[in-house]
Amino acid sequence: MSNINISYKELKQLEEGSYQLLDMRDESNTSYGMIPGAVVAADEEELAAQAKEYLDQGKKVILYCTKGIFSKEAAENLSEEGIDVLSLEGGYTGWLLSLMKEEQENNQKTEQSNKEAEGKGKKKELTRTQEIEKSIRKKFHKQLFSKFVKAIKTYDLVQENDKIAICISGGKDSMLMAKLFQELKRHNKFHFDLVFLVMDPGYNEMNRQIIENNAKLLDIPITVFESDIFDAVYEIEKSPCYLCARMRRGYLYSKAKELGCNKIALGHHYDDVIETILMGMLYGAQVQTMMPKLHSTNFEGMELIRPMYLIREDDIKHWRDYNGLHFIQCACKFTDTCTTCNPDGVAKSKRMETKQLIAKMKEINPYVESNIFKSVENVNLKTIIAYKKDGVKHSFLDTYDQENE
Repeated sequence: MSNINISYKELKQLEEGSYQLLDMRDESNTSYGMIPGAVVAADEEELAAQAKEYLDQGKKVILYCTKGIFSKEAAENLSEEGIDVLSLEGGYTGWLLSLMKEEQENNQKTEQSNKEAEGKGKKKELTRTQEIEKSIRKKFHKQLFSKFVKAIKTYDLVQENDKIAICISGGKDSMLMAKLFQELKRHNKFHFDLVFLVMDPGYNEMNRQIIENNAKLLDIPITVFESDIFDAVYEIEKSPCYLCARMRRGYLYSKAKELGCNKIALGHHYDDVIETILMGMLYGAQVQTMMPKLHSTNFEGMELIRPMYLIREDDIKHWRDYNGLHFIQCACKFTDTCTTCNPDGVAKSKRMETKQLIAKMKEINPYVESNIFKSVENVNLKTIIAYKKDGVKHSFLDTYDQENE
């Protein structure tokens, strides 16, 4: 079994087209990014047949999961059946860290080359960071920056002399939000300050490194502080994700206020909003939405804003993939291990189910997404049986007879 693993260095030495990568992670993981050229692996029952198909084409078959644990086990099981496949050492995370190291080295070479060119009067080459920033200003201006500015104006999210804590989780949404705020700052018509805040709730060393590497690549000057939230909610059986989110927000408010901020900015986008509306109806028996801004009830003078409110997730993914960027997802103890690699071992989240439901409805009605969004803008109280305001329930019967007098 000593030859089951293949390192990233060995993978790079293989001739293009001579191998096939099979990604064994579940959909909630693969949606955040895959190794180029990889395909989604079949479930456990069909994996052997899928591997044989590529082997018959004369290709090496290389499995990978989040950290290389589950894929190694699967490769060993297939080997016992006489099907020789390999497992990528370190999995997707190990590949990502190796790739980032190369990018940093290349960026440093470009910067050094530009310094030498400057002294000789030669044309400078754009660094990776500059190329990414250019894509926001040019190629994705309409889809990203224009909608970012529109949300800020429509919902009055940023005022003069604000000090805003840009809350960065390490995912694609919050990292893009940080870059959009930097771009806004370059064109601002009034003064406001930014703090790029990263809370480490208990990330493992590899995920912490990915966040720091991306911040360096994107030229985001992050302020990192630590908490033990992951440990606190790990043993909670009922709604650990909800509790984790509430605790994370509390820590972010507290740290932001300590740093003199009056607002925290979260990276929720348009798709998060419509999914939340539908989830509330289907699973919570209520009509409500994710608001573009909220006053904090526990931290006086603090406000939460969502400036990505009008930006579509597909456009964020397009920007990410166009620039060859790779980000972490939640990275908590529930998703941090290879248990999420097992197609049979994890139930889909309610949000993922809702996302898939909306996608199916869109096949029938192309306007379904905008209709869901607009449904909470066009509420007719005269056709509502009951509603709550400030914790008090009001019934249509309260004024029913008066309307006919």
